[in-house]
Amino acid sequence: MHLFHISARPGTQENKMQLSHLLHSHHAANVDILRREEASVLLQVAGVVGFAALTALGAQFRVAFWEVPFTLQTLAVYGSGLFLGWRNGLLAQALYLTLGLFLPVFAGDGHGIAYLTGAVSTGYLLGYPLAAALGGLLSTRWNSGIGTLLSLAAGSVVLFTCGVVWLHFAAGHETWAMSLDRGWLRFIPIDIVKIVAVSSVYAGVRRMTRSS
Repeated sequence: MHLFHISARPGTQENKMQLSHLLHSHHAANVDILRREEASVLLQVAGVVGFAALTALGAQFRVAFWEVPFTLQTLAVYGSGLFLGWRNGLLAQALYLTLGLFLPVFAGDGHGIAYLTGAVSTGYLLGYPLAAALGGLLSTRWNSGIGTLLSLAAGSVVLFTCGVVWLHFAAGHETWAMSLDRGWLRFIPIDIVKIVAVSSVYAGVRRMTRSS
């Protein structure tokens, strides 16, 4: 029995190493300077403001099929976590929500505190900073192509959980199944496309800016 454990250890260690290489890229890339605390304040501010603006721009593409409209905002939400890291990704989305208190940057016709507290889609908006932060945090280690996919998938789960919980009560759905269907399940195919697209762009930029 002792011999069996000894012989199994190298394989177990090898599997862990293979998993690590699968999820983590050990190559440094110049684009990662956006994620580092030592980046200049000006660069960090530009990144935060830039992704807040991209989120607002994505909100202008709006197609309403049911209570929750389809928009392109989550492309910027996911991208802010990957390119800026967890802290500045969170700040970019927090800035977007703050702008929405004064400017019509949300999807729809309203803005301000009344809109933010009364819209059925508010849960998704409040989930933006959390999704960006989690995606950015996990991708610190999971920065390979597959790793970023998993990082954003985790952020997506947080985002839609916030959205569905708020939607259930705000829309007065009779069952949670109805809220899950209208607030999450119907969005899964397009959300997968968004996650793959953002992850592919990030992986491509990392390859193009790989440090020697």
